[in-house]
Amino acid sequence: MTILQTLIFAIIQGISELFPISSVAHGVLVPYVFHWNLSPEFLQKNFLPYVVMLHLGTAVALLIFFWREWVDMIRSIFTGNRKVLLLLIVATIPAGVLGVVLEKPLTRIFSNVTSASIFLILNGFFLFFGEKLRSKGTKEIKDLTMGQAFIVGLFQSLALVPGFSRSGSSMTAGFWMGLKHESAARFSMLMATPVIAGASILEVPKLVKSGTHGLLQMSLIGGLAAGIFAFISVWILMKWFKKKEIQAMRPFAYYCWIAGALILISRLFFA
Repeated sequence: MTILQTLIFAIIQGISELFPISSVAHGVLVPYVFHWNLSPEFLQKNFLPYVVMLHLGTAVALLIFFWREWVDMIRSIFTGNRKVLLLLIVATIPAGVLGVVLEKPLTRIFSNVTSASIFLILNGFFLFFGEKLRSKGTKEIKDLTMGQAFIVGLFQSLALVPGFSRSGSSMTAGFWMGLKHESAARFSMLMATPVIAGASILEVPKLVKSGTHGLLQMSLIGGLAAGIFAFISVWILMKWFKKKEIQAMRPFAYYCWIAGALILISRLFFA
């Protein structure tokens, strides 16, 4: 990866990880759109740790943006009011378990341009109709039950399939559980941090040990760029969901339909 490729990839990753448009799909589609001829060795051995390093930048941005919530949860360990922390732990379990078991098989099966485009289109339908099927949310995060938090976490696991969005799936499930739009977005962002941190613990050491010249430095630059754009994205997203209590998902659904369809047509008829 060149410095220009890294910056482009990192900026898109920082945005697509938090906007409900599937960062995993964009990880598959971006090299195709820009005609990057990445080496098979890099794709096989180093691409996943490289992408996780970019995600780590996103996790740091989320920690900074939601630092008050994290401080409150840490304090709750000692004060006894631990419900939000417990809800977050319960919601993280499905993605953590399924990620370890299914991530590599699903990535091998579905990580190609055609399938990523199809699932991106399906993600658009999920966002559009998922929001329409919910009733008006009235709950804050603390009002969820443990079972409802688990269901939200289970839907987050859809992101293991390239094309389905982690944030989109968890926010939509949050709508169904009765959360307000802003609360669903906030819970989704809080859930992302331990999931990304867990993946980083597994994959970043592989990057450090890879021995590929300049790859770690390039990944650090990418992580910084991804973190900056993730911070901007989460700021925009929280403002958007606070303002739009209905039809907030529509612009993202339209994007998924258009981008997925254009790339799919290109793949099927002009490749």
